[in-house]
Amino acid sequence: MCKNCGCDAPKTPHHAHSHEHGGHYHVHEHQHEHAGHEHPHVHGDHQHEHQHPESVHVEMEVNILSENDRIAAANRAMLKSRGIVTINLISSPGSGKTALLEKTLDMLKGDVPCAVIVGDQRSDEDAKRLRGRGAPVTQIETDDSCHLNAGQIALALEITLQPETKLLFIENVGNLVCPAAFDLGEDFKVALLSSPEGEDKPLKYPSLFNTARAVVITKTDLCPYLDWDIEKCRQYIRGVNPGVLVLELSSRTEKGMDSWISYLKTLL
Repeated sequence: MCKNCGCDAPKTPHHAHSHEHGGHYHVHEHQHEHAGHEHPHVHGDHQHEHQHPESVHVEMEVNILSENDRIAAANRAMLKSRGIVTINLISSPGSGKTALLEKTLDMLKGDVPCAVIVGDQRSDEDAKRLRGRGAPVTQIETDDSCHLNAGQIALALEITLQPETKLLFIENVGNLVCPAAFDLGEDFKVALLSSPEGEDKPLKYPSLFNTARAVVITKTDLCPYLDWDIEKCRQYIRGVNPGVLVLELSSRTEKGMDSWISYLKTLL
């Protein structure tokens, strides 16, 4: 995870700035790092190895999580004060997050005021698909980072939320690992798992499925054409998270979408 590998570690000097272009944030970070290292000295037939402890790495990890959690708590408090329910959608790339949001916004339009923040490493293709569906949409480009963090969300909230917003969707970067480790200030996480991915993903990536409030199995219209055992998938999900709600749907055919929409409305 990023909290262990340090790919999101604060480094010195660290300059971050964002440019807003009609709901589109480009976040650029310029970073330099000096970490612990080891170097051998060879004298004749004897090699002496001097090691420098990785104390910098430990300090970075603590700083990453504590600072992110501090900002996430502020995000959560602000959203709660405005009566906004926030859902962090997490899945692998291509599982159907954007397709699900397209249908969701269409079905909630005029009924529940929504807003969307989308995270991708590059481009605003997903944001383009979601705009014009009755909700403000902000795209965040994370550059080389494999997940959104609370600071990026804090910046995006300023231009995304409207006075009437009641339901905020955060479409995280496509990744089953790192996004699960970073609190953004959401009320809860929803994990998506598409039928082409196989039934065993909850066993391979338990952190996400263990912390998700609900799991949405997507692309169920493809089940007849795949070697896919949906009952086994349900068992794997509940083996990791016994009490989790499991919803099954197809954004293309809209089968199961009514249950998803009803679930969202109960949250409000």
